[in-house]
Amino acid sequence: MTTMITVSATIAAPLAEVWRAWTTPADIVQWNAASDDWHTTTASIDLRPGGAFSSRMEARDGSFGFDFAGTFTEVVEHQRIASEFGGRALTVEFIADGSHVTVRETFEAETTHPVDAQRAGWQAILNNFKRHVEALQRD
Repeated sequence: MTTMITVSATIAAPLAEVWRAWTTPADIVQWNAASDDWHTTTASIDLRPGGAFSSRMEARDGSFGFDFAGTFTEVVEHQRIASEFGGRALTVEFIADGSHVTVRETFEAETTHPVDAQRAGWQAILNNFKRHVEALQRD
């Protein structure tokens, strides 16, 4: 049986800005890390069904790194992005409510790491995304 994990964050920003920051490689490399000792060095996106995405995450001390890559299966602008990566599914929803947008990610858990650790890591990355977008609103 597949375990599904959902994480979410509500961001004080217009929907168009949230979408742009989620789908722009120059932004992704700024927010895509679970902790300060990690960073994303490169990112690419071909935002269309059948298009590929990838990012390279590395420990800042150079001790470890990995690629995260997959293929988009559905893109509904400003609403939903679905993809597959490593045989697993991911859906990202963008739910606008006035001056806020909730980003909700639902993904299939993998079997190597505990579900709670996966949830915490993905939530930490999403929290970094929230901080990044809200900081852009203040600039």
